[in-house]
Amino acid sequence: MAKIRQPIVTICGHVDHGKTSILDSLRGTCVADSEAGKITQKISFIKYPIEQLKKACPLIESSGIKLNIPGFLFIDTPGHAAFTNLRKRGGSLADLAVLVIDINEGIKPQTAEVIKILKHNKTPFLIALNKIDNISGWRKIKNDLKANIESQAQNVKQVFDEKYLTLIGSLNSYDFDADLFYNIQDFTKKIALIPCSAKTKEGIQEFIMMLCGLSQRYLTNKLELKEDAKGIILEVKKEKATNYAEAILYDGELERKNEIAIANFEGEPLMTKIRILEEIEPLCAKFKAREKVQASTGLRIQLIEKNNILPGMPFEVYKNNLEELKQKFKKEIGENIQTEKKGIIAKADSLGSLEALLILLKQENIPVVKAGIGNINKADIISAKANFGINELDSVVVGFNTEIEEDAKQLSKDEKIKIITDEIIYKLIENLVEFRQEKAKEIEKRRLMELATICKVEILHQYVFRNSNPAIFGVKVLGGKMKSGLNLNNGDGEKVGRIKNIQSENKSVEESTEGMEVAISIPGVNFERALKDTKFLYSEISKSQFHKFRKNKDLLSESEKKILQEIAEINRQKKGDEWGV
Repeated sequence: MAKIRQPIVTICGHVDHGKTSILDSLRGTCVADSEAGKITQKISFIKYPIEQLKKACPLIESSGIKLNIPGFLFIDTPGHAAFTNLRKRGGSLADLAVLVIDINEGIKPQTAEVIKILKHNKTPFLIALNKIDNISGWRKIKNDLKANIESQAQNVKQVFDEKYLTLIGSLNSYDFDADLFYNIQDFTKKIALIPCSAKTKEGIQEFIMMLCGLSQRYLTNKLELKEDAKGIILEVKKEKATNYAEAILYDGELERKNEIAIANFEGEPLMTKIRILEEIEPLCAKFKAREKVQASTGLRIQLIEKNNILPGMPFEVYKNNLEELKQKFKKEIGENIQTEKKGIIAKADSLGSLEALLILLKQENIPVVKAGIGNINKADIISAKANFGINELDSVVVGFNTEIEEDAKQLSKDEKIKIITDEIIYKLIENLVEFRQEKAKEIEKRRLMELATICKVEILHQYVFRNSNPAIFGVKVLGGKMKSGLNLNNGDGEKVGRIKNIQSENKSVEESTEGMEVAISIPGVNFERALKDTKFLYSEISKSQFHKFRKNKDLLSESEKKILQEIAEINRQKKGDEWGV
């Protein structure tokens, strides 16, 4: 009979909805309290053998579930989608996912991004509807979860029903059909909701039973252990002089004497021997040295080769099959990292992070031309600069969980290239979308202003430097932008002349903006005769240009809108109602 490995279960969801607390209630520890701010700071794995599962959940035996699985390997993750997106060739690293949702808060931004990733990866999942004890008036009356829900006071039951039905409606918008676990007949068609409380442990037994039942029924055929050891590097760590990698072995058996091949970002195998092989101990965060380990399990490996090992990369045992590994790795990296012929520059701290970022950018219809792992560097800024002439919207570098190198910071400042970074993926994408919207408005306004310019200036009568041939005098820009070559009208809509030159602090300038005081020269006008009693001058715009500005008035500043209205009023009085405001 074939050996069965442990199912890999990812615990995911929004920050502070209780992912780690649910695992704590399973294993009877208090890890969440030791985390900074009680938020998981890094990924961790928990090995949960079948003996402990049965001990923690008597319902397994009393319900007659016969388990062949040797237990579970849980992956506890920070809230963001990168860790939900741990991938192996052909699909998700996780056999199952548990999406933890606070019943009182529902679907939050990070919950939404996790749902999108699970859907994209076709990862089967169930929902732990946590913190039922925070529903006002909730009491644990009976030990059976269903019976306890039904026994709540009418007003409490009504609040509970409203909350879970609202969640079912929200999940429908993502094309998922969900219901309370005890109402479901076919778990392949509906997502199971298990109400629970990590704090009081209510519903935790039902949660374990559901996890075991689903694994036994739907995953057994996928859990057969193969011979070749395969895994994923999760994190690369340095402590003093020691370099080691935390990894998950998801198939086969690995021995300390094995040589392994780890993929780099180009899919080339990096060969290394193992100095120390350690395996995660059951129900704790301690590792123990081993000569041989079997999937699925969490590892800490000290490697001979220390350089160029990247988080998220696949590894396999090397069996004198370099070309085969090269083809495998190239295909695997290529499947997951797909870029386009044009787009933005995207960087992330690991392969999983980068893939998650690319998936969510694609869902926002934001193309990526170049993607990579590691810090944002000078080459990334140069690539973004090259985009400027193709599409200004794409002249940006985004970084998820990455640092910016000093020379890249300086170059981005010199070249005016926007860099957007964040440790939370939905905030990163929100900021990018906002930047692109503002940039699109700026580009459209520039195009509008190339056709015509909105401008109002006040004549500074105390600064008349020449009366005519050309008239040179001082003005203050009250709004909009004044450029050389601009035709000006007076307050009666009569043409004054065309600006030949603008001077600011005795230097010629091409344009002046709101608040600036400058001198302008206008040929063919006599200041004394034409402008002596004039206070304001306006840019001359045609009727069609006016209507175009009015159609795009959301691109204009408040002062520009006001000036446009004044120009329209002047022209309406002079030329008729088609200039109506």
